[in-house]
Amino acid sequence: LEVFVHRDGKIHYQKYERGIPVAHLKVIGDTDKTGTITRFKPDPEIFKETTEYEFDTLATRMRELAFLNRNIKLTIEDKREHKQKKEFHYEGGIKSYVEHLNRSKQPIHEEPVYVEGSKDGIQVEVALQYNEGYTNHIYSFTNNIHTYEGGTHEVGFKTALTRVINDYGRKNNILKDADSNLTGEDVREGLTAIVSIKHPNPQFEGQTKTKLGNSEARTITESVFSEAFEKFLLENPNVARKIVDKGTMAARARVAAKKARELTRRKSALEVSSLPGKLADCSSKDPAISEIYIVEGDSAGGSAKQGRDRHFQAILPLKGKIINVEKARLDKILSNDEVRT
Repeated sequence: LEVFVHRDGKIHYQKYERGIPVAHLKVIGDTDKTGTITRFKPDPEIFKETTEYEFDTLATRMRELAFLNRNIKLTIEDKREHKQKKEFHYEGGIKSYVEHLNRSKQPIHEEPVYVEGSKDGIQVEVALQYNEGYTNHIYSFTNNIHTYEGGTHEVGFKTALTRVINDYGRKNNILKDADSNLTGEDVREGLTAIVSIKHPNPQFEGQTKTKLGNSEARTITESVFSEAFEKFLLENPNVARKIVDKGTMAARARVAAKKARELTRRKSALEVSSLPGKLADCSSKDPAISEIYIVEGDSAGGSAKQGRDRHFQAILPLKGKIINVEKARLDKILSNDEVRT
């Protein structure tokens, strides 16, 4: 590994092999530039799996860093056989990151909410935007390290988000006295958010060390975000109403899904109070000889009915294509006639 440092009008140079300096730092020339150039090749004795670099993997990480640090410009260039070059610079920072993540979705408010602040040497940045989807995507970072397993900063954000939305809903009579508070899952439905903090002494936990463990990170993130987000909701009542309404719809769906699950669990195959409407039952009541044929569609059902033995053969036609479970809420799925059948 070779390092060239342009500083104070001089070019400083040092070479390393496996982490150990080969020689002392020395001046090799003059310069009118500032900055550092690092040039290295992977050591196959250290990197056992591969010494090849994937351009797309590196470009993805460069894009992520450019989002997290809005004042920098990052360029990646591949000079190997398949030459390619990409440049990343986002003046919007993590706001642009949220817009990038939501680019194929339908946001319910045009501009992402952006919050920044600092306390006790810890800097906090949060950007969020709701969309019409039903899932949430929260990505947290500490000192530009992606904390895949979350951590205290993410917990602080989630706690503040739930509390502030409930408080706003109560104070503005969107949530009635008889209504229960919205849960964390309710207020996070359709949410895309980036939580990024800078901590002078981070403590990482978890099997892969991608979970922040500092207790003060939770308190400070919660404090900084809740104060700014509460102010945002007061200053933007139209957006605030959409956010609270999104949560209340999720709450209703959650309650309906719970009832549907309970109904489904109570009904076993022998406890069904009424037979499905399209079932052509057989005349026999003896389960030892009775058969049921489940066919796809009414057309196939008609043919099957004509060829059956009515004494012991029952026919149940079902729709060929039922509800799209990927895009539907759980309550809609469980209340679907074909699923319940």
